[in-house]
Amino acid sequence: MTPAAEPFVHPALFYRDVQEYLAGTVPFIRDGLADGDPVAVAVPGPNLELLRAELGADAEAVRLIDMNEAGRNPGRIIPNVLRAFADAHPTGRVRIIGEPIWPGRTTAEYPACVQHEALINAAFRGRDVTIVCPYDAVRLDAAVLADAYATHPVVVDEGRESRSSGYDPDRIVAAYNQPLARPSRAPAFMFDGERLPAAREFAVARAGRLGLVGERLEDFTLAVAELTTNSVVHGGGSGTVRVWSQGGQVLCEVTDSGQLSDPLAGRRPATRDQPGGRGLLMVHHLADLVRVHTGTEGTAIRFHLTGSPTTTVSHGKQLT
Repeated sequence: MTPAAEPFVHPALFYRDVQEYLAGTVPFIRDGLADGDPVAVAVPGPNLELLRAELGADAEAVRLIDMNEAGRNPGRIIPNVLRAFADAHPTGRVRIIGEPIWPGRTTAEYPACVQHEALINAAFRGRDVTIVCPYDAVRLDAAVLADAYATHPVVVDEGRESRSSGYDPDRIVAAYNQPLARPSRAPAFMFDGERLPAAREFAVARAGRLGLVGERLEDFTLAVAELTTNSVVHGGGSGTVRVWSQGGQVLCEVTDSGQLSDPLAGRRPATRDQPGGRGLLMVHHLADLVRVHTGTEGTAIRFHLTGSPTTTVSHGKQLT
């Protein structure tokens, strides 16, 4: 990568086959190791194994992370993957390869994925960090690649690096801040401070009837408690909670009249002396997916929990 004017470097790497993938990633990793830089690789499992095999003994010096697991919910990648690694190495240059968007991502996940890519730029502004984001230029839709130009100031395509004339991460955050569609008959419970316990009981009981049990039901209980409390304390004193099932998952949405002014809310690691602001961070940690819509009319926060295996719909072309 050529030197950048800003300490933070965030290129998108377009690849079309294994050779281009390895050519764009392995030298970056080995150059970092040679320079003494901490290096992490967070990519989907098959690509992780590809890099592990290519690196050989050098793989032992790299933090290897399966993005299928760590990044299942895109909202937890910044705090739990990228910032967790970078913050553990506060001095010198840090190198990370992060692949949050792949053809197996669902249409429900993609808006959260692309907002994540846009928000990385604000989350790491001024940091001595390079995050390279690979994109499968064959199997991903053209619209996904167009979004990559908007979320990355630099694009590497066929080995050539160029500045992105379409770079505009704030536009992407706004463009995907859309109202969340839901079933017209999703059961709802309106609450205020006095009815907060009843709202939680309603939501947890319904989640149990829809198939959540054990640890998953405990996760649901914690998440709905955090969101409903936030509505009472920060969202105008009242809200509405809805719970329904869809595609093998249980979905819970809490709406209120408050507004989220910080796009990175819930995506920053909590500091030791932080008195509050951990609720949405916890929801991101617990859930398989979190979607947010905020505007002048209020805020809706929806989380998904898988109660049984789900069939994913590729946000791209299927392999044949």
